[in-house]
Amino acid sequence: MTFSSPDQSPAWRALSDLAAQSSSLNLTRLFETDPTRAERYSIEAAGLVVDYSKNLITDEILEQLIALAADTGLEERRDEMFAGTKINETENRSVLHVALRDKAENKYLVDGSDIMPLIQAELSRIKDFCDRIHSGHFTGYTGKPLNTVVNIGIGGSDLGPVMVTDALTPYGIEGRQTHFVSNVDGTHLIEVVNKIDPETALFVIASKTFTTQETMTNATSARDWFLDTGAEASDVAKHFIALSTNAEAVGKFGIDTANMFRFWDWVGGRYSLWSVIGMPIALQIGFENFTKLLAGAREMDSHFENEPLHANLPALLALIGIWHRNFLDIGAHAVLPYDQYLHRLPAYLQQADMESNGKSVTRKGNATSYATGPVIFGEPGTNGQHAFYQLIHQGTDVISADFIAPAISHNETGDHHRKLLANFLAQPEALMRGKPLEQVVAELSASGASDDEIERIAPHRKFPGNRPTTSILMKKLTPETLGALIAFYEHKIFCQGHIWGINSFDQWGVELGKILAKNILPELSDIGEEKPTAHQHDSSTSTLIDRINQIRKDADS
Repeated sequence: MTFSSPDQSPAWRALSDLAAQSSSLNLTRLFETDPTRAERYSIEAAGLVVDYSKNLITDEILEQLIALAADTGLEERRDEMFAGTKINETENRSVLHVALRDKAENKYLVDGSDIMPLIQAELSRIKDFCDRIHSGHFTGYTGKPLNTVVNIGIGGSDLGPVMVTDALTPYGIEGRQTHFVSNVDGTHLIEVVNKIDPETALFVIASKTFTTQETMTNATSARDWFLDTGAEASDVAKHFIALSTNAEAVGKFGIDTANMFRFWDWVGGRYSLWSVIGMPIALQIGFENFTKLLAGAREMDSHFENEPLHANLPALLALIGIWHRNFLDIGAHAVLPYDQYLHRLPAYLQQADMESNGKSVTRKGNATSYATGPVIFGEPGTNGQHAFYQLIHQGTDVISADFIAPAISHNETGDHHRKLLANFLAQPEALMRGKPLEQVVAELSASGASDDEIERIAPHRKFPGNRPTTSILMKKLTPETLGALIAFYEHKIFCQGHIWGINSFDQWGVELGKILAKNILPELSDIGEEKPTAHQHDSSTSTLIDRINQIRKDADS
């Protein structure tokens, strides 16, 4: 970064001045005065058409945002990432999820060694394993083919695979089922195992260290359940595989280390679905479709790496997000997919964005003097329209939003998809236009309402409008377009984190609660057990521990 902090750059100061004048920006007028606005503020890349014209931006604002990117060395930082430089400074690691989906002939160096042979070797192992499962050559202990996968992981080892598997349901192999268990709440595991046949189940244990508390608790209970159904300890190796790096722990668990698939410390958890963590995806939709997912991401990677900032989708949308967060004081962003298959995308992007950029300390160890990552939330359209859109339209907080839709559905039933697309188009238009009070009054008057009725009702029907949105369109939701969409958001998050001067690739904030939970665990009683009074915590925590223990003790009486 050229400057010690982004807010020290001339472009930041210029943007602050422009933000002070932003109250005069009106989207409806901007479109009226510039018939080419939609065309100029749209970019097509990697199968995605992104229209960002309904944001409160002008050429002057975009010019200064691009200058901010230059002032902070965004393009140089991007090139460092692709080159394998250890840009995750707090953990001294490279960040090379892009290598996982690149072509075999390209080189990526980590500590002077080309990692592409390692990646290609694991991809080949994934393919071979999928072939053995799908052909029925890999069978369970009773000789039956394994047609049901239970993926046990958490965070990046769960959210990415479950989102992609759901999104690509139309590409699923007939007769196969995939379930995901992540929550340490035993209900999650029990509800899954109650639905499956142990003789045809394959458990995929996804944990890099094979020590993650939630994952290993669920994995151990899954193994216990499997053995309780009549299997022997030696049968575990025929029904459990591992996505890990800890061969010793994998072997002790009972898994054949020949069925351990590895990934590396330059693969961050929330960027890992492209690695062996994507095994459940490949098992459900087939290895060929998994490689198409990688190819779609690779196409977006190429766009991001090679296009200039003014034509670079991830960079531009990141900069517009910076404008919203730091200059227009927009603290929340909605992700609104108008496709039911993408119903888990908002949850996936919550982790990708909020775990990456939910930081308040710069890479240099200084407290930030400006806002960083926004709150990310969302639901599929049209469900969200009947839930939280009210606040987006008429609430006191301005919230930006991405609207995402395929032009063609996998299920063209009657006029369902045309109605869905009509809402996909109408909501951003409504958020842009709003409805001024004079229009409300005229409509009520034309309907025959009395003056008293108009005075009473009109304020409630007024919409402020001028709410910023971006529309993302694809021809159809396919492995390729989904891969491109995910990579687009990954790079957008990276760009914003860099401009804010934070490390988007660590997550120390999740550690403290885990440590405290381990300390509290021995103080909580089993059902019917009596435990001594807790003292070493604050009074609230100690009182709650004692109350829980009393309830659990009494439950056995």
